[in-house]
Amino acid sequence: MTRFTRLSASDRRQMLIQTACLCMEDDGIAGFTIDRICTRAQVSRGLIAHHFGNIGGLMAATYAQLYEEDLPATQGLAALLDTTFDPARFNRPRLNLWLALWQAIANTPELTAEHRRRYGAHVARVAEALRTAGAPAALSPLLIALIDGLALQHCIDPESMPPERARAACAAFLTLQT
Repeated sequence: MTRFTRLSASDRRQMLIQTACLCMEDDGIAGFTIDRICTRAQVSRGLIAHHFGNIGGLMAATYAQLYEEDLPATQGLAALLDTTFDPARFNRPRLNLWLALWQAIANTPELTAEHRRRYGAHVARVAEALRTAGAPAALSPLLIALIDGLALQHCIDPESMPPERARAACAAFLTLQT
């Protein structure tokens, strides 16, 4: 006989976020619906409201988790590039999650607020890494935009922009700045 195991609130939240990611991997932002997530997770719709308030709250929590996993605080530019272009993070399925959420930022207030909070902190961390390397901190948004553009190209055609080529492009850009 299979025994039922009750998940802790933290584990349940984590499971719902992971399920939301799987739904987006399959169908982009169109897969990010309460019905799809609940069906896949085999839970009731009320669990989303209980843990996240609404679908926007789940989007914001998913976005926050991606930031924590993919853009951790790093020491120095080399570590930043190593982390950013690690194939475990810089791959089509993972980057498609980012693209799906970016698509929803402008229309989801909870996600907009989370993006503003996370992006501002990310810009500050990159600026500090640039300053430490002797490059102008003002280049932080430009470096982030370069990374985002390389990620987009990887999503379009992974063979044209593999992680090692994207990392080399950023390193070449930074060499010109220091």
